[in-house]
Amino acid sequence: MKSENQSSVVDVIFLGFPNFPQLQGQLFGVFLVDYLVTLLGNAIIIVVISLKQSFHVPMYLFLLNLSLVEVGFSAVIMPEMQVVLANEKTTVTFAGCFSQMYFILLFGRTECFLLGAMACDRFAAICHPLSYPVTMNKRVFLNLVMFSWVSGIMVATVQTSWVFSFPFCGPSEINHLSCETPPVLELACADTYLFEIYAFTGTILIVMVPFMLILLSYVRILFAILKMPSTTGRQKAFSTCASHLTSVTLFYGTASMTYLQPKSGYSPETKKLTSLAYTLLTPLLNPLIYSLKLDLHTF
Repeated sequence: MKSENQSSVVDVIFLGFPNFPQLQGQLFGVFLVDYLVTLLGNAIIIVVISLKQSFHVPMYLFLLNLSLVEVGFSAVIMPEMQVVLANEKTTVTFAGCFSQMYFILLFGRTECFLLGAMACDRFAAICHPLSYPVTMNKRVFLNLVMFSWVSGIMVATVQTSWVFSFPFCGPSEINHLSCETPPVLELACADTYLFEIYAFTGTILIVMVPFMLILLSYVRILFAILKMPSTTGRQKAFSTCASHLTSVTLFYGTASMTYLQPKSGYSPETKKLTSLAYTLLTPLLNPLIYSLKLDLHTF
């Protein structure tokens, strides 16, 4: 009987905030400003680091890659979200939904690994300053960047392909603002328990391995800073790490609320709001955070 009710879903309908239609118009303006500021802030960082020869060192080149991730992440989600908020219901093709999920996962997982690589860079620079040019040479830097991007591509390919290998049933309505994995899985008319176990375990590993690397790096960095005889040196070292630590806290805090919450523990509206925090805040605030690191008078 179940197979008879199965249908080939060719379109996906986003519902937005059906219980608060008056809110959608207000959010449209807020999100538009957020999107434009995000693109402008990250574009400035990319252009300045690309053009300024003195910024062609690992610390700033990691930041350039992080800004590329933020631009890509925002470009994948925000335009479609604007369309959803501007209409009562928005329809996208199944292929379009597949593409959006793929790039959301790609950029999200790549950022996770990049933040871990940036922590390694700060550890090498502060704890081993004399050997830093050798430890973090061009080859090591390129390997860390390539590993981050390739890991993101692999995770996105496996997870998205697995999700869309399930049969999907109508109605094809998603009570969300974008094609993220949890709401899309609700349309599947097959047992997704094994995938959910894989996805949860994989997310824990992908999140926790870089996070533990960051944590251990900063424990070592803290001890190294406390041993510095100069107050000026300690202040300089702390300021060097402050922007990265702020970015890590912002990313992991919002990502954990979005992807590690219980499946049925919160209402759909609450899940959408936590997803918005992850989608909007990190790409918007990272340029502001890291602009404090860049020497603005050289812009």
